[in-house]
Amino acid sequence: MAAGESGETGTGTGAVQGRIGLYRAVTAAALGREFIEQHYVTLKQANPDFPILIRECSGVQPRLWARYEFGKEKSVSLHNLSVDEVAKALENIVKGKV
Repeated sequence: MAAGESGETGTGTGAVQGRIGLYRAVTAAALGREFIEQHYVTLKQANPDFPILIRECSGVQPRLWARYEFGKEKSVSLHNLSVDEVAKALENIVKGKV
């Protein structure tokens, strides 16, 4: 699972940073946390120079953000997504397909 494909150097259309926001009190965030527990280490090993930030946020639904060149950002909801759906959302948003 390559996070920064074509955008790792900041010159492609891919993301230059990824963020996952989770609210501990929301049950729907459990799948986002499960994704992180299962895939974060592998994802980071495959993309050591790609910043992946995990944030606990108050009062929000689980969400994934990607920052692209020039500060442009996109986000997708992770609410009620399975672990596999979170992985697909990450792949799509990093490649700019959202």
